[in-house]
Amino acid sequence: MSQRYNDIEELPGVSAKLAEKLRELGYSTVESIATATVSELVAAGVDEEHASRIISAAREGIEIAWVTAKELAEIKTNIGRITTGSTRLDLLIGGGVETQAITEFFGEFGSGKSQICHQLAVNVQLPVRRGGLDGSALYIDTENTFRPERVTSMANSLGLNADEVLERIIYAEAYTSDHQILLVEKADKIIKEKNVKLIIVDSLTSHFRSEYLGRQLLPERQQKLNKHMHKLIRLCRAFNIAAVVTNQVMSRPDDIFSTMAVYPIGGHIVGHTSHNRVFLRKVAGKPLRIARLVSSPYLPEGEAVFKITERGVEDVEATE
Repeated sequence: MSQRYNDIEELPGVSAKLAEKLRELGYSTVESIATATVSELVAAGVDEEHASRIISAAREGIEIAWVTAKELAEIKTNIGRITTGSTRLDLLIGGGVETQAITEFFGEFGSGKSQICHQLAVNVQLPVRRGGLDGSALYIDTENTFRPERVTSMANSLGLNADEVLERIIYAEAYTSDHQILLVEKADKIIKEKNVKLIIVDSLTSHFRSEYLGRQLLPERQQKLNKHMHKLIRLCRAFNIAAVVTNQVMSRPDDIFSTMAVYPIGGHIVGHTSHNRVFLRKVAGKPLRIARLVSSPYLPEGEAVFKITERGVEDVEATE
């Protein structure tokens, strides 16, 4: 029978000094060690063989193993979902934003990306019977778009205590792409301590886009972005939480065959790593938004109309 480890110091071969170095690199839990690569732990000053043994012990300790498809289906019953506030949008993405996956919302300025993020940071705190996960939200802001007063209005409209809701949103502003990466790498400890059920990165690509200019820097940018998103996935699966990222877009005037006039930043790296990709666009002169599911591993493409008002994200009435 595999031994269970609660702290990284309990892992064979991890001294107090090494544990301190690992925590500095963002590996604060057994789960984070188990999902790390050998090369990542080598950065802590251990050789590859030592790193391999530590990772193997951590993986045995959390019982990572092969499972049958039937067993996987049973595991998937633990997936939770967070309501967006709109039943139509929820249905479009399979019943709400799901845990163990990354959901990406992309669109032009004013399409509602940050509004949805604010709403989800509130809704995740709802009890399960109301479409929440009774948990906290970790909010990484890269464009200074987070507004506590918006959270307050959304919380009030749901009959929640606004101060308590704000207390359960753990916020950090990322000043550079490296800072953004570091925040995610060090997130595992606070996820455990604060019962975090949702990680938001708004926006995912803003810093990467501004810092890596020119085709010569594209491979480095994509490599870092790839590692960043895979860390998000590992956190989602290790702690059964949801990740929501927003993405900027660029125009595609030369693509006459495309059904969209814009496309999301990040190329195939972001496209292949996001599980559900939702394109948002605004209806001119109205609070209405149109969401289009453009990519999902199991859901059909489709569209949903919803609205954003002073109360937050809501369904559109039949008369509207």
